[in-house]
Amino acid sequence: MKVDVLLGLQWGDEGKGKVVDVLTPRYDVVSRFQGGPNAGHTLEFDGQKYVLRSIPSGIFQGGKINVIGNGVVLDPLLFKQEAEALAASGHDLTKRLLISKKAHLILPTHRMLDAANEAAKGDAKIGTTGKGIGPTYTDKISRNGVRVGDILHDFDKKYSQAKAKHESLLRALNYTYDITELEKEWLEGIEFLKQFTFIDSDYEINQYLKDGKSVLAEGAQGTMLDIDFGSYPFVTSSNTVCAGACTGLGIAPNKIGEVYGIFKAYCTRVGSGPFPTELFDETGDKLCVIGHEFGSVTGRKRRCGWIDLVALKYAIMIDGVTQLIMMKSDVMDTFETIKACVAYDIAGEETDRYPFEIDENVKPVYVELPGWQTDMTKMQSEDEFPEEFNQYLSFLEEQLQTPIKIVSVGPDRDQTIERYTEIEERRVGKEC
Repeated sequence: MKVDVLLGLQWGDEGKGKVVDVLTPRYDVVSRFQGGPNAGHTLEFDGQKYVLRSIPSGIFQGGKINVIGNGVVLDPLLFKQEAEALAASGHDLTKRLLISKKAHLILPTHRMLDAANEAAKGDAKIGTTGKGIGPTYTDKISRNGVRVGDILHDFDKKYSQAKAKHESLLRALNYTYDITELEKEWLEGIEFLKQFTFIDSDYEINQYLKDGKSVLAEGAQGTMLDIDFGSYPFVTSSNTVCAGACTGLGIAPNKIGEVYGIFKAYCTRVGSGPFPTELFDETGDKLCVIGHEFGSVTGRKRRCGWIDLVALKYAIMIDGVTQLIMMKSDVMDTFETIKACVAYDIAGEETDRYPFEIDENVKPVYVELPGWQTDMTKMQSEDEFPEEFNQYLSFLEEQLQTPIKIVSVGPDRDQTIERYTEIEERRVGKEC
């Protein structure tokens, strides 16, 4: 068996949570492999809306195993709040969620360091969510982290040492803080975590594969926020690309199967950082309002713009995407004309390569396509797609050289249309 990987291909917020929920019935195991509570995955079904921050999105499908992998950073306080909210709505996690011993813990002082570091940068701030993600990954890389497994091994000593180190850094930054109440609630979160099963996730995931179980790896954020390949330094602190599934779960590269790449029919970005196709006009505002483009965790308004095929091609290459999934097609139902960026103009020269650095000299080169001006939210199959929408899909597939297998036409799990099914069934029938 192989591990299939699901990734965002833009700057996050592509709709990964909904897609995982839709795909989960085909898998035995769903696992998060990186990121932390800075990533909110929104799911809507049966008239209810849920936002997951650290818990895998497969938790709503009964009988599935859900794993928080070693590449994730976990805040016990926020995890407790999330798990209790799910339990109150009838979703008890204790029998269905396993947590890697090697996942790193976000400490209360990590949050303080996050705020202090952002304040010190002034106008050059990155625009973090303030959840302590960056400082936690910093401690991990500098070999000063506290891990989930440490809760069962000399925890008080390890926590005290880490806290003292952080407090000395905060004093050096002249940052005033009081973590008394936060620390009290955080320690309650540590006690809450103890009711869950801590596992050697690397061994367990590989054993699942040996046992013939199907595994879906769920990414957080988006490819263009990857610490190595994203729009540095305006990126997250982990590897959001497909390779991150290997290091975040403990699986070999030859264990990767299908790679699902998720993108919106347009582009959004939260916080600071380059965004070549960003719109500052009524069109950008319209995309924001119709698409409800506000962060599911932070509530921050997302910046909106036309689809960027230069960045998208780059993400597909880096991730080895085998299937594309397009989200929020319905947001563009009323547009008369739709634009797509096919190249960048840099100092008078056109390129289709994503550059080392993006600044004000990078200008998008657009092509225009006719809008479909049709309400797609009630459609049930691709046979109902308007011709202009089919043209848009064909244009994207030709540009990206990758099939778009799933199209989302609304936020609910039922507003999801799979393509090529009849063609594939006829092909499989012939081969048989």
